[in-house]
Amino acid sequence: MSTVLITGATSGLGRHVAFELVRSGHTVLAHGRDPERTERLVTQLRAEGDAEGFVADLASLAAVRELGARVSDAHPGLDVLVNNAGVGAGPRGAARELSVDGHELRLAVNYLAPVVLTRALLPTLRAGAPSRVVNVGSAGQAPLDFDDPELTRGYSGTTAYVRSKFALAAHTFTLAEELAAWDISVNVLHPATYMDTTMVHEAGVTPWSSVADGAAAVLALVTRESGSGRYFDGTSPSRAHEDTYDEEVRGRLARVTEQLLRA
Repeated sequence: MSTVLITGATSGLGRHVAFELVRSGHTVLAHGRDPERTERLVTQLRAEGDAEGFVADLASLAAVRELGARVSDAHPGLDVLVNNAGVGAGPRGAARELSVDGHELRLAVNYLAPVVLTRALLPTLRAGAPSRVVNVGSAGQAPLDFDDPELTRGYSGTTAYVRSKFALAAHTFTLAEELAAWDISVNVLHPATYMDTTMVHEAGVTPWSSVADGAAAVLALVTRESGSGRYFDGTSPSRAHEDTYDEEVRGRLARVTEQLLRA
């Protein structure tokens, strides 16, 4: 069975996926931001199978790198990384928020953190190959403004969210090409629309689907061979925003990303 790291495992989709995996015999490495909630989750998971907890604030890139180092030390061969943790659009009209490092919060947590964590875990993913990276994205995607990637002008939480998910999808396709030689697959998915989660309730939206619906899609990518460099809508292969496939756009994104990570 596989060893799977799930970020944002203490609630919603991540929590459901964690329990499904541990009950199936997989070892679950459950990440959470809050120490008490993470410890409580791991205690519950261990009643079902093998689990370990890791605490980190993904709004801090230093903490993300430290998380990668701790996971690598504890598990030199990782089978699957599920980049699930994210920040939603937030309440309508909410003010722009910043991460610990001063980045726009949604870009930092939804995009920069998965980029940094995946990089930090590449040696252990390579050791566990064939291995998988599953990026939890969204059908809501809008191209980044490369002149204002941190959305300092005309801010809205929804715009910040859909741009961060566009960046995650585009990065997924670039990374899949880079890691193909190492037998590491990288895919991105929209798990389900408006799941019954805190994120959706916070935005004032009535849920359309359950976390179980979304979990089925994530579990399919975690446990089955599904190719690489692909986008899924639920369990069905689909197409991300067309610009995420554009090599020029992806090149500009890579350059902007490096600038942000050096800032």
